[in-house]
Amino acid sequence: MDKRDITIRRITHLRGPNIWTYRPVIEALVDIGTFEDAPSNLLPGFSDRLKAWLPGMVEHRCGVGEYGGFFMRLDEGTWMGHILEHVCIELQNLAGLKVGFGKARSTSERGVYKVAVRARDEQVAEAAFRAARELVLAAVEDRPFDVESTVAELKDMVDRHYLGPSTACIVDGATQRRIPSIRLNEGNLVQLGQGCRQRRIWTAETDRTSAIAEGIASDKDLTKRLLASCGVPVPEGEIVESAEEAWEAAQSLGLPVVVKPTDGNHGRGISIELSTRESIEEAFVYAEQHGSEVMVEKFIPGNEHRLLVVGGKVVAAARGETAWLTGDGVLSIRQLVERDINSDPRRGTTELHPLGLVDLDSDTAIQIDLSRQGLTPDSVPEAGRKVLLQRNGNVAFDVTAHVHPEVAATAALAARVVGLDIAGVDMVIEDVSKPMHKQAAAIVEVNAGPGLLMHLMPASGESQPVGRAIVDHLFQGDASGRIPVIGIAGSQHGSLISRLVAWILHLSGTHVGVACSDGFFLDHRCVERGNRAHFEAGQRVLINRMVEAAIFENGARQILAEGLAYDRCQIGVVTDFGGLPDLAEFDIRNSEQLYNVMRTQVDVVLSDGVAVLNAGDEDVAALAELSDGEVILYGMNDSVNSLASHLTDGGRAVLIRAGRVVLAQGGSAQEVLELAALPTVAGAALPVEALLPAIATAWALNIEASLIGEGIESFMLDQSTSLTALKKVAIS
Repeated sequence: MDKRDITIRRITHLRGPNIWTYRPVIEALVDIGTFEDAPSNLLPGFSDRLKAWLPGMVEHRCGVGEYGGFFMRLDEGTWMGHILEHVCIELQNLAGLKVGFGKARSTSERGVYKVAVRARDEQVAEAAFRAARELVLAAVEDRPFDVESTVAELKDMVDRHYLGPSTACIVDGATQRRIPSIRLNEGNLVQLGQGCRQRRIWTAETDRTSAIAEGIASDKDLTKRLLASCGVPVPEGEIVESAEEAWEAAQSLGLPVVVKPTDGNHGRGISIELSTRESIEEAFVYAEQHGSEVMVEKFIPGNEHRLLVVGGKVVAAARGETAWLTGDGVLSIRQLVERDINSDPRRGTTELHPLGLVDLDSDTAIQIDLSRQGLTPDSVPEAGRKVLLQRNGNVAFDVTAHVHPEVAATAALAARVVGLDIAGVDMVIEDVSKPMHKQAAAIVEVNAGPGLLMHLMPASGESQPVGRAIVDHLFQGDASGRIPVIGIAGSQHGSLISRLVAWILHLSGTHVGVACSDGFFLDHRCVERGNRAHFEAGQRVLINRMVEAAIFENGARQILAEGLAYDRCQIGVVTDFGGLPDLAEFDIRNSEQLYNVMRTQVDVVLSDGVAVLNAGDEDVAALAELSDGEVILYGMNDSVNSLASHLTDGGRAVLIRAGRVVLAQGGSAQEVLELAALPTVAGAALPVEALLPAIATAWALNIEASLIGEGIESFMLDQSTSLTALKKVAIS
C-alpha cells in the first residue's frame, strides 16, 4: 500500500488452548504496509501522543520484563503489530476486563503479522482490537481520538456480553482451583467441571439451590414463621391489607414499627422506625407499590447487616450505615448531598461503586424521611442540625472478621431452615461482635441468589473470597470436576483411534462421548454423522451429564482455526506431523512450525496424565520432554532408538514382538493380543498405526490388558461400530 495504513485481514477466535497460550485469544492477521519501514521511533510525536492517551500502558512490562518496559520499546523503536497488541490489551483493561497476555509475530509475508491477545470475551476483544487500529492511526496522523468515548463503548459491551461480577468471581474461584468452566448461555448460566462431574451456577444460585427454598425465601411472612418455629429470633409482625389495618397492627405490636412488602427485594419499599399514624399509612402506600402484600413489623434497634451463608457457614458479613447530613445554614439539602455525599468516589451508578448515589428526586423513601423531619430537598437546614437522609441500604462495610460465633451460628441455622445452600441473611443487630442474646437482634429476611458485590468491593474493609467459598462448597476436598479427557492429534486414523478407545472404555462400563471426523458418538451410538472434530461438538460432549469420559480427535487445522475444545486432558495422543501442505493459509510452512502446533496437545496434559507418542516419528517422540505427566511411547519394535532408551529408563511402551502386541515396562512385558488372530472386516485388517496408540491410550487409562485385547477383537467383529472407519482404511 502507498498510503500509510493498517489492514486487518482476518480475526480468528481461538476459544481453547492454542499455539499461543492455554487461554482463549483473538488472533489477528494484520498487514502494516509501509509501517514495516517506519517503527515507532521514526514517527514524529507518535510515542508521546500514545503515552498521553493511554498512560496506564506504563505498567506493561513487555519483553523487557520491568515496569515501563513497553514504553522503553516505543522509544527504542518497535513495529505496529507489537503496538496494536499492547493498545488492545490496555483498552480491554480500561473497559474492566483485566488481561495481560499478548504476542505479535511476523509471518512469511513482509509487513504482515499475526497478533494474538487474550480474550475474556471474544466480542469485546475484537472490538478493542479494531479500536486499537483507529487509535494508533490517529496517533500517527496527529489527529484527535476520543479515548474516553471508546472506552465507554467497550464498557457497554462488557455489560451486555460478559459475565456479571458475581458470576465472574465464582468462575475465577474455579479457575484458581483449576476447575474448568463453560458458559452455557449469553447470560450468567455457567457449568463448572465436565460431564457427569459438572455443577451449574447462575449468579449466586447453584444446582443445589432448591426451588422450594427460593419460594419460601420470597415469602417473608412464611420465612418468619418457619424461623420462629425453629427458635430463630425474628421481629413480630403481621400482614395487613389497608393503611388503616397497618395503623391498627402498629398499635398492637407497639411503636415504632417497620412497614415493608412481603416479597420485595434490595430494600425497595421499606420504611423503618415509624411512630405516627400519618407516617405508617404513607409507608403502607409506598410498600404496596413494591410488592403483592404489605407487612407491619416491630422495629428492632440496631444496624442492618448482611451475612452470606454458603454451605452452612458464614463466609462474609457486611454492615449498613445510616446516611446523615449536617446543615450549615447556607446550603440546601440538595446542595449538601452533592457536596458531602455524592462527591464520595465510592458512590456511583456502576457495579464498580460499592455505594449508590443519593437521588433526592426519585427515592421515595428519602422523601418520606425528609417529610417526617419537616424538610424537602430544597430546604436549608440550620447550622449544626443533623438530618436523617437514608435509613437503609449502603450495606457495604465489611465486618467479616468481627462476627461472633453465636451470630454466625444463628445465620447458618436460618439458611438451613429455609433450605438454601447459598443465602443472604439480613440481620438487625447493634453489635455483630457480641452474642445475640445480650442485645436487641433479629433476622428480618433470608434471601436466595444474594448479591456478592458488597463482599467483593466493600466501601471499607477487606474484600472477601466469596467466589472461592462457593466453589469449595460445590467441589469439596480435592475434587476437580474433571472427567478423563482424551485428545488425539495427528493426520492418521484419528477417528478410528478415537472409536477404538471409546469401545474399550464402553466395555469397561464407562459412558463415553466422542467428537471425531466420523461423527458425534455417545457410547457406541452414533448421534450425528459427518465431521464433528471441532470446538462446538467438543463442548457438547463436555456439557452432557451422562458422559464419564470424553474423546476428541484434533487435527492441526482444528488447533489453528479454533483451539482445543478442552482446557487440559488426562491423555494426549500425537500420531504424526502430517498434513503440512494443507496449512498454508495459516502460514505454517515447515516442520518446525508444525511442531509448535502439535505440541499444543502435549502442553495440555495434566501432571497426573499421560502423553502417548509415536516413537517411530522422531519429531513426535521429541514432544516427550514437554509433557507435564508420564509418557507412553508406541512403535513397531524394540529397534526404535527412542523406545529402547525409554524402556531402559523404566518407562512404558506398546510395541510388537514376534507378531504380538505387548505392554512393556523396563524389562517386563505383558501380551495383549496376537496380530495374526485378528479377523478382517470389509476386506481390511485393523491398521497397526491405529491399533498401537489405541492400546497405549487404554493402558494409560489403567484398563486391564485382558479387557483391552477383548475390546480390540470385539470391535473388529462389530461391523456397526467399525465398518465406516475400516472402509476408509481399505480405500487409503
